[in-house]
Amino acid sequence: MTSFPPITFTIHSTTRELDTYLAFRVFGAGGQLQDPAFSFPLPFLFTAVCLRVYTEQGSRASRSLPLEKCNMASNYHLFLLSFVFAGAFLESNCELTQNFYKSKCPKALSIVQEGVIAAIKNETRVGASLLRLHFHDCFVNGCDASVLLDDTSSFVGEKTAAPNNNSIRGFEVVDQIKAKLEKACPGVVSCADLLALAARDSTVYLGGPSWKVGLGRRDSTTANRSAANTFLPSPTFNISALISSFSAQGLSLRDLVALSGSHTIGLARCTTFRSRIYNDSAIDATFAQSLQGICPRSGNDDNLASLDLQTPTHFDNEYYKNLLKEKGLLHSDQELFNGTTSTDNLVQIYTNNTLTFFKHFAVAMVKMGNIRPLTGNQGEIRTNCRKVN
Repeated sequence: MTSFPPITFTIHSTTRELDTYLAFRVFGAGGQLQDPAFSFPLPFLFTAVCLRVYTEQGSRASRSLPLEKCNMASNYHLFLLSFVFAGAFLESNCELTQNFYKSKCPKALSIVQEGVIAAIKNETRVGASLLRLHFHDCFVNGCDASVLLDDTSSFVGEKTAAPNNNSIRGFEVVDQIKAKLEKACPGVVSCADLLALAARDSTVYLGGPSWKVGLGRRDSTTANRSAANTFLPSPTFNISALISSFSAQGLSLRDLVALSGSHTIGLARCTTFRSRIYNDSAIDATFAQSLQGICPRSGNDDNLASLDLQTPTHFDNEYYKNLLKEKGLLHSDQELFNGTTSTDNLVQIYTNNTLTFFKHFAVAMVKMGNIRPLTGNQGEIRTNCRKVN
């Protein structure tokens, strides 16, 4: 039998008390194993496979793994089994889990919750701001806290992208919470997880639903201003553009309508709704006129109006009731209910049933929070959310 140089690689999955090592030696021709994720050109011709799995208590072993010679025929099925076994380890290592910080930083969740509540008590509006930060983070290359990064000499951050510039806020609150997390558990809790928790805690404190937040995200080491300009939905979007924007993130029509319900809290700048109150036909005339008093045709771009006319500081379903009366503040809001779209029915359902809205919103937030997170050894855990380590 012809011999070929061995290709060896190791995969490890670290737990609190146990390190498991999988090691493979493959003698093959026709391809190369390129990385621990088993990516290699196919077909791959196997002539011999050896596997040994062992575990050790305590810290990670540093010695090399002894591999015995083995016969191809007797080990082929063992290889297939090990492939599945290793795949399970890789998948589980990348999954977000509610208990990620249970042993690593037991007080992490309470630190975030306490910080969020204190911030909202100081300024109610910041609850909506923190929820929005998570949304604007996840829609740009996944939930990786890239939205928090300041500009550097090597990249321009996302804060000055058109949908974010002079709009997203709450960074100081994030800084304060992160400082407390670093004091309690240095280098453990990611900024991306902080945003996910803060979004949930803000919603709950303002009267909305709760949901189980998967944790274990890591932070990006760069930002993408161009992607922010491309993927964040605009307040001027029509229903087709909104559907496309959410679909690109793996979110459904129902997710779109439910997540839009986050506009039941918070404020918007004049520049985001000026075109609607002067040009749209699907708008209550009295409502438009009242807004024109604070948002003239030019100037005063930073004047604010409530996204929800009725209860701007309480998370409820009044947002949808406003849409039925053509009193949606943003053009993109009213597009969800204009008598012709496939979203009309969902708006009516949420108008009549707060519990259904809350349930669908919670499900959609979990889905959004799972958009392409960095896990395992990807990215880093930033010490300061505004800059890479």
